[in-house]
Amino acid sequence: MTFVVTDACIQCRYTDCVDVCPMSCFHEGPNFLAINPDECIDCSMCVPECPVGAIYSEEDLPADQRHFVALNAELSRHPGWKPLLKAKGPLPDHAEWAGRKGKLGQLVID
Repeated sequence: MTFVVTDACIQCRYTDCVDVCPMSCFHEGPNFLAINPDECIDCSMCVPECPVGAIYSEEDLPADQRHFVALNAELSRHPGWKPLLKAKGPLPDHAEWAGRKGKLGQLVID
């Protein structure tokens, strides 16, 4: 099993999780982070670091977030999404978006 970044990360993109990841498996897009499932070692260190609760173990993923398994795999391999090796600040309007649900329509891929 791998860990998965879900809807709560969209438009916030907190990166506290990146600094604790021993495998550097987070990839950064314009307004979302994705975990490469081939690189994740299931250590769970990232989960408590996310201030919006966006990271789940695949086995604990809520049913309405299951599509993020495939989305993380796809986006972590996207040529424009590079590995993020060090934490940086969240997006400028993160506070406005934190806690909102149903943000998939806000996801920017390129």
